[in-house]
Amino acid sequence: MLISQNMITDVKLIIHQSREQAIRVVDHQRTLMYWHIGKRIFEEEQLGQERADYGSYLIRYLSEQLQPEFGSGFSRRQLERYRQFFRLFPIASALRTQLSWTHYKLLLPFENADKREYYLAECAKNNWSSRQLERQINSQLYERLLLSNDKDSVLEVARNQQYPIDPKEIIKDPMILEFLGLKREAAYYEKDLEQAIISNLQDFLLEMGNGFSFVARQKRLHLDGDEFFVDLVFYNRLLQCFVLIEIKTHKLTHQDIGQ
Repeated sequence: MLISQNMITDVKLIIHQSREQAIRVVDHQRTLMYWHIGKRIFEEEQLGQERADYGSYLIRYLSEQLQPEFGSGFSRRQLERYRQFFRLFPIASALRTQLSWTHYKLLLPFENADKREYYLAECAKNNWSSRQLERQINSQLYERLLLSNDKDSVLEVARNQQYPIDPKEIIKDPMILEFLGLKREAAYYEKDLEQAIISNLQDFLLEMGNGFSFVARQKRLHLDGDEFFVDLVFYNRLLQCFVLIEIKTHKLTHQDIGQ
């Protein structure tokens, strides 16, 4: 008896999707657990607020009681994070199910609420992994966008409250390409840089900004009877236009600009 290969593929897909969903549910419950612990610590602190050192004493004592039984996740440092987590995100129902505890932990150090909100919105909208979020934070994505935009427009685009009308609203300048693995002091041919981008296309799309998809490399174009080859072609669904990238590893000349 023959069994359809499509049936096998479908069952495997169901298994993978169910496992991923189970992991997300468990991780969200862990995040909620930390939030409730932080809430309970904060409430207890308020009862002893007349004592300046009560909060430190409470954290230390609680850690001594919990850590031997439940492990390093309940050290003093971790308990202080849970308390801070509740104070920064005081509404449990507003916690994003797409975000793991690792996501939130990366956002806790931000004193700037707008910066924290921006990364929160972009994480949820683009389904960034915690590794991708960390990379965007380390490359100062928020600060780079603010170089050519005002704070309000950056946040509105992140929240999907407005569509970008200017490429500067979503394209970073400068771009950070450390993921290509190219050494700063080395000399490269343009084809080497192009190949490195293609080999790391997912990370490059993430660095370019929202709404980009790859179309072609070395695309032939005919303009006014002349033939040109464009190194990389992308399409942006938000701007509803093609974005052409011509790679240059040397200083631009008048001839390059003329092309």
